[in-house]
Amino acid sequence: MITSAPPVPADLRARRESADASATAWALAARAGDADAVDHFVRALHRDVLRYVSHLCADPQAVDDLAQETFLRALGSLHRFEGRSSARVWLLSIARRAVIDGFRHTAARPRRYDGPDWQAAVERAQPRGVPGFDDGIALLDLLGALSAERREAFVLTQMLGLSYEEAAVVSGCPVGTVRSRVARARAALVRLVV
Repeated sequence: MITSAPPVPADLRARRESADASATAWALAARAGDADAVDHFVRALHRDVLRYVSHLCADPQAVDDLAQETFLRALGSLHRFEGRSSARVWLLSIARRAVIDGFRHTAARPRRYDGPDWQAAVERAQPRGVPGFDDGIALLDLLGALSAERREAFVLTQMLGLSYEEAAVVSGCPVGTVRSRVARARAALVRLVV
């Protein structure tokens, strides 16, 4: 059984910490009213928010809306951000709540689609022949086989590069639970690949 994450190369860890420090500094500057800092803050973290939301959300068509909702919420509450955690962790926590609220909204008001087979239309519209496309599909299939909790822990730590402590803050659970979920997710993925 795999129990710990593989070591992260020092240069990658340093770049990630530097990027987190920059994003946090931009968030604090934006809080103080710097309009350019708002733009830098959004650009620095937009990709991470999109990736995280896409792994949490069951509706690929809602990903952009939920990412936008995340930034709207964050910018609306930026005045309360004090920098006690990195801006990235703070923003991913907001993204998680936006997705949960999206689930609640969808459950309260289900929508009906009257068009032709939407899954076939989406599959036909997907780009083909793009390097890594097939690998991405295989990864999505493998991740789809995991429980939601394990998938979230795995995506946060292994794909987005958050530490277990940061992932625990985002997920709202103890660090040990995150470690356990990641270990179990890895074991399940290994079984699926072999």
